Amino acid sequence: MIIPVRCFSCGRVIASDYVRFRARMDEIRALGREPAPEEVSRALDELGLHRYCCRRMILSHVDLIDDVMPFS
Repeated sequence: MIIPVRCFSCGRVIASDYVRFRARMDEIRALGREPAPEEVSRALDELGLHRYCCRRMILSHVDLIDDVMPFS
């Protein structure tokens, strides 16, 4: 659905980081390839997401809002 505003475990604000993370991954995908694990890790480090709980929140999120909106 919508990215949670804060990390469930530590309470750090992550919603704004998710937008920047998606933008970086979309830049790589625009080149015609999927991001390598090293690139994903580097992007998370540059965003300041060093705790694995915050990384989990960003990496495991699935955007379903576009799929759900027609039913509301």
